[in-house]
Amino acid sequence: MRTYLTYIRTTLKLVMRDRVVLFFNYLLPLLFFVVFAQSFGASRGGALSQVIAMVLILGVLGSGFFGAGMRAVVEREQNILRRFKVAPITPLPILVSSLVTGLISYLPGAALILGIATLYYGMPWPERWISLFVLLSLGVLAFRSIGLIIGAVANSMQESQIIIQLLYLPMLFLSGATFPVSSMPKWLQIAAQFLPTPYLYTGLQGILVRGEDLAANAKSLVAMLVTVAVATFLGVRLFRWEKEEKLGRGAKLSLAAVLLPFLILGVMQSRSEENLSKSLLLMRDMRRNRPVLIRGPRILIGDGKVIEAGGVLLRNGRIVKVYASVPAEDPAVETLEASGKTLLPGFQDVRVQLLLPGGVRQNWDGFEPVDWTLRGLAAYLYSGVTAVRSVSDAQSVLVTARTRIEHGEKSGADLIITGRLFTTKGGRGTEFLRFLPENSRGLVERDTFFYPTNPEEARAQVAQLAGAAQFLHIAGALDPAIVRAIVEEARKQGIRVSMAVTDVASARVGVEAGIHLLEGMDAAVLSDDLLAEMAKRGVAYSPMLALLDPNTLQTLDASLVQQVALEGLVASTKQTLSGKFKASGDFAAAQETLRRAHRAGVPLVTGTGSGNGVLIHGPAVHREMQLWAAAGLPKPDILSAATLRAADVLGRGKLTGRIAEGFEGTLLLLDGNPLEQLNNTERISAVFLKGERINRASLFEKD
Repeated sequence: MRTYLTYIRTTLKLVMRDRVVLFFNYLLPLLFFVVFAQSFGASRGGALSQVIAMVLILGVLGSGFFGAGMRAVVEREQNILRRFKVAPITPLPILVSSLVTGLISYLPGAALILGIATLYYGMPWPERWISLFVLLSLGVLAFRSIGLIIGAVANSMQESQIIIQLLYLPMLFLSGATFPVSSMPKWLQIAAQFLPTPYLYTGLQGILVRGEDLAANAKSLVAMLVTVAVATFLGVRLFRWEKEEKLGRGAKLSLAAVLLPFLILGVMQSRSEENLSKSLLLMRDMRRNRPVLIRGPRILIGDGKVIEAGGVLLRNGRIVKVYASVPAEDPAVETLEASGKTLLPGFQDVRVQLLLPGGVRQNWDGFEPVDWTLRGLAAYLYSGVTAVRSVSDAQSVLVTARTRIEHGEKSGADLIITGRLFTTKGGRGTEFLRFLPENSRGLVERDTFFYPTNPEEARAQVAQLAGAAQFLHIAGALDPAIVRAIVEEARKQGIRVSMAVTDVASARVGVEAGIHLLEGMDAAVLSDDLLAEMAKRGVAYSPMLALLDPNTLQTLDASLVQQVALEGLVASTKQTLSGKFKASGDFAAAQETLRRAHRAGVPLVTGTGSGNGVLIHGPAVHREMQLWAAAGLPKPDILSAATLRAADVLGRGKLTGRIAEGFEGTLLLLDGNPLEQLNNTERISAVFLKGERINRASLFEKD
């Protein structure tokens, strides 16, 4: 042990006296950090974690390949190692001292970068700073051990430079630290997973951005540890004291052996794509975390209150401050000038059917349910609808689509899943099955419907949904005892219940049992005493006028519909249904029921039934609100129904639906004032989802 400590101490003294080492370990990383931080807007709350990760990885690569690999060749070629050959020392202490001194000389520079980021740029000190330094330490040791193998197998200085550049540049540019992984072709993204740097990068970002611990990066840490062990073992066997000693070409295969843990990890990742998903998720979180000041807009709080000219500050995906007057410009924050515009919470649609096309699709070739669902959710987000509840859709399809959005692979509206529809065989709610392509019809029916025949069976079916769905829906005219059993069990399981009106009597059973939402559809006019009971119990009502509108076919010409519709869908729908389409139900009766419900104080919410009829996914909420205005409802109440009230009925009222401190930064910026002209809701200037400004133009881009 004394030999090791003595050699480490001596080597460390030599290293710290070397001005070149000091320059590359401290001054150069600091210079890179300041330059890139300023360039990337870190002083205004930009992607500071990205800059930190990039500079730290540059340091790790430099320490490993140049500090260890090239230095080993230099010391051999300058006959420095020859002097130790006659001393009582073996190769192992020399290799260990290189690893340890590299680590000791690197960590202060990393701490300096983090300190400046905290003190000057306002970044909080990493919550998991111990995990961060453990990951960095293993990274330094792993890359220095790779560098030592390069030094061992290279027969000359020139050869070592070639090998280093062949490894250094791909590892740097494919790490994700310099260019986003998501911007690369898919094959290159997969190829990058066979290199060690992407794991170091996602590990650093995971700790900095998401506060991950070491357990979240266990596979990467194990691979680094194995690399250090294998490299140290091979380094001893391949160690050369003098430049005259030559190794065969086969010795260079040792590099492959050292990288084998990451080759194995790459094979695993090519199947699971776990690290790729993590990279996308981190990129999304970084976009959401950067602070943005929306300055000067008219602010519709969501509950009817209005700030004529104010501001909203977003940070870490949430609203951190609402200004009652126009705030001063802040050079430390990205500012979006919004004078003359209107800011309000994102709209929410409490009833859509994502697997239906909302029109006539002539060709179902290549139809893939998950991709179709994702495109629909993108269309809603494009249209300013930031959350939807899907009804009558296959649960497995919805879960897969939502997971891909949550993992950052796709962007789309938040999805609330209705687990199953409770109806009778061939009863209401099952009629849409005939519109689905044959290859998905059976899956949708098995995954969408329950047909309870008694209360006990109904309770058991509800229990199956626990933890998997936020809602269930009663579609058919079921026995009152079964309805009560469904609602009671749902309350126990924490699941909300919606119900379609089939007749006044069944609606009354549902209201008295404790449902959360009653959907009007084409039902009979609800009685005044039932509306009073709904108001008393807080049961929300969705009239779904857009689905009953006799002029719905004309809405296909609307600009927003044209922008989001699948290519050819509008034309094929017009061609097929022109002169033939007729909405079902009594539109005038539905309007009257809406007016009476409003007068009775029933909580009103916007649901459209998009996917049915000719309601193309995305913009129908705007049409729904316009029809409410035509029925005589006040505009502030209509906007509250599409934001605050809808969020409440969906169980999201403590997160979104209003502009208040602590709520999600899920907002809609409009060109114009919807309190003057309600169709101004279609003049969308910007959409924010959890603090991230959505690039609407890219929502429909294919992979």
